[in-house]
Amino acid sequence: MQSGVKIAIGGKGGVGKTTVCAVWAQLFAEGGFDVLAIDADPNTNLALACGIPSEQSPEPLIKMKQLIGERTGTGKGSVGAYFKLNPKVSDLPEEYWLEVDGVKLLVLGGITQGGGGCACPEGAFLKALLTHSILQRKEVVLVDLAAGVEFMGRASVQGVDALVVVVEPGARSIETAINMARMGRELGVKQIAAIINKITEDGQTDEIKSKLTDIAVIGNISYSAAVQRADLGRRSVFQADTELVGILRDAQNKLMGIIGSGQRVGC
Repeated sequence: MQSGVKIAIGGKGGVGKTTVCAVWAQLFAEGGFDVLAIDADPNTNLALACGIPSEQSPEPLIKMKQLIGERTGTGKGSVGAYFKLNPKVSDLPEEYWLEVDGVKLLVLGGITQGGGGCACPEGAFLKALLTHSILQRKEVVLVDLAAGVEFMGRASVQGVDALVVVVEPGARSIETAINMARMGRELGVKQIAAIINKITEDGQTDEIKSKLTDIAVIGNISYSAAVQRADLGRRSVFQADTELVGILRDAQNKLMGIIGSGQRVGC
């Protein structure tokens, strides 16, 4: 495997992308890699998936208005409506990440208000942090993206080595995956792959694969009641289901092999 690999994980809300991110982060850490896991979803659940109690979960950086104001030039004493499009953020990961089981967890959060994009100080701040993490950091970086395709439109994942879309049986999930893959290609993402999750019936895998015609499927996961119980109990998903962890280990190895070989998939 390579160090310094950058992987973004996305999909429709509720498909299990946070579970994939949490398990992969732990697998990379156990493999001896320096791992930075970034929660870029407005619904910041990656800490919970890693087994961190809610009272110990880091505050999302998007909520730190004073910090954002200082870095973007919109803080107290600033004049006018202008802000820095490329604020300094290189020192922030070390200051705000939380280390758990060998993984450095950085909780960014996301913009939740309607019409919120990158044409605002918060958007510029988030994009700068992601860009720095993807292009400048030396760790293995895993990004748990916001649900849906809007995040792709902000071009915040340019420079990742791979985009992995998580898909569940359902037309909306499949459509989201196809749209994310298309947008990823337009942004120049090198590798695009899919993981099918929450399979409940024979034949669902083949049906989904038939619709993901140009997206390589690297893993198929049955619905896991154990993961659901872990979520309800606020426990680490990595400890919840050994079969799921094994499938995701194989999927991770497949993806890393593709990245390492330079073979282009999903195009």
